[in-house]
Amino acid sequence: MLLSKLLGERFKEKPADASLASHIFLLRGGYVRQVANGIYSMLLPARRIAAKIEAVIREEMDDIGGQEVLFPVVLPSELWRESGRYDSVGSELVRFKDRTGHDMLLGMTHEEAAVHLARSEARSWAKYPFMIYQIQTKFRDEPRSRGGLIRVREFTMKDAYSFHTTQEDLERYYQIVHEAYHRIFERVGLPQVVSVNSDSGMMGGNISHEFMLLTEAGEDTIAVCEQCDYKANAEVAVSRISHIPAEEQPLEEVHTPGIEDIDALADFFSTTPDRLMKAAVFAVKDRRKPLVVFIRGDLQVNEAKLRNTIGAEVFPLTDHEDAGLCFGYIGAVGLDSTKADIIYDVSLENETCLIGGANKTDYHIKGISIPRDVRPGRFADVSRVRDGDACVKCGGRLALKRGIEVGNIFQLGTRYTESMGMTFTDSDGKQKYPVMGCYGIGVGRLLASIIESSHDDYGPIWPMSVAPWQIHICVLNSTDEDVRRAGHKVYEELRHKYEVLLDDRNAAAGIMFADADLLGVPVRVVVSARNVEKGEVEISTRDKKIKKMVKLEEVSEAVAGTVGQL
Repeated sequence: MLLSKLLGERFKEKPADASLASHIFLLRGGYVRQVANGIYSMLLPARRIAAKIEAVIREEMDDIGGQEVLFPVVLPSELWRESGRYDSVGSELVRFKDRTGHDMLLGMTHEEAAVHLARSEARSWAKYPFMIYQIQTKFRDEPRSRGGLIRVREFTMKDAYSFHTTQEDLERYYQIVHEAYHRIFERVGLPQVVSVNSDSGMMGGNISHEFMLLTEAGEDTIAVCEQCDYKANAEVAVSRISHIPAEEQPLEEVHTPGIEDIDALADFFSTTPDRLMKAAVFAVKDRRKPLVVFIRGDLQVNEAKLRNTIGAEVFPLTDHEDAGLCFGYIGAVGLDSTKADIIYDVSLENETCLIGGANKTDYHIKGISIPRDVRPGRFADVSRVRDGDACVKCGGRLALKRGIEVGNIFQLGTRYTESMGMTFTDSDGKQKYPVMGCYGIGVGRLLASIIESSHDDYGPIWPMSVAPWQIHICVLNSTDEDVRRAGHKVYEELRHKYEVLLDDRNAAAGIMFADADLLGVPVRVVVSARNVEKGEVEISTRDKKIKKMVKLEEVSEAVAGTVGQL
């Protein structure tokens, strides 16, 4: 490939709307161009990288028995109505009518399409287990597009769906995919990716894992134990809650004029927030009554945990006069349960001598004993894990880190097969619902994550396995016939063995080297007048670990040796 013919300009200015390294370099290096918010066109360098990532994914999926298929981007609404997701998923699902007025949608995930295909093709137990996968364009009308390819609306994804006759067989295969994912990430240059327990969210199922690249550029928060192997997305992470023993005291109503927040209340009573009990109020989808969550004053409600606990979407409320709740002074003692549903966080279990609201303006109650004065029927873990909390597994210290999700796997169970009426005939002649798993990797996000993991101040440092080209030849002073001839000779010698990019432009050395840094090709060969006079060329690596002069007649051997070291 000649750089003079490569479409896509490179520039040195930092884009005004980009903050992540991957976003900056993808724009500066001529990899992508924005078409609309969260929608990008890919130019040749990015497309070559993506194709190599896809090839690695295909090899690993094929190696564990995957069968590649291709589902439609546009789907009829009936499939999603069968699963129940057509109405339960929000505005991120793009719905539209075709020319006949039929309800259609753009696929943002393809569980329904997978079941639709498999239920007509796998009616006997003899077909099981099997896995089908695709690498396909999807569209999710993401309200918070950010970071270039990190969070987009249109994206390319590998999604796979496995079907099993038993839960035990799903669990066996789930581990096989788990191991294959680690091989994929290692092969594309991200061996440091870790798997963490996660929330299944709209996908459903009881068990799921996310594969996270730990980086400050990440938008997810991960709880990582510093002493054992416990790792979990903060949405589902748990910790050991330390309970503080205290002697029971009689209840006492105290006038607290205008004091509604935790810190002010702790100052008023000369205590600490962990001796307080606070209330958070939520609206619950499809329920008329609000939900009041009581939690210890030093903790916060984790909405993902709360959603999973009650099995419905929740939305924070700051005012709800119709419920008769006294916002700012809501308390557990004497709260009318006919006006609100109530959940108590496990942090309050068996606690005594607490301070909480009195359910009337400007008053709180101190001396609250949960076993004596409240006797809740239900405790649930709905609190957020904090940095420094004790690990639930070993008691060690939990650290909160940032991460980018580069893949996910789910044990779906029979959620989709049962709702969509997919059955198979077992060996005993009985009709049963297949058990499903699903497994996703975002190709564009993985591409961007590689940059986040491997770059310097000048551009990406691509691993050899996914680099757009393997060798980048810079011909300095290309108007000099001897230099030009030497450069093209090296190009012809190497291009039949490697993927080679030749910078044949009549550009200044500084421009050539800056563009080479932005393109991030692993091995660079510099042909200049001074070197050619000596019968040499310079070979270096993008990571700056290797730099050497070699004879022109030894270029091929020297390049092979350099490539072998990467």
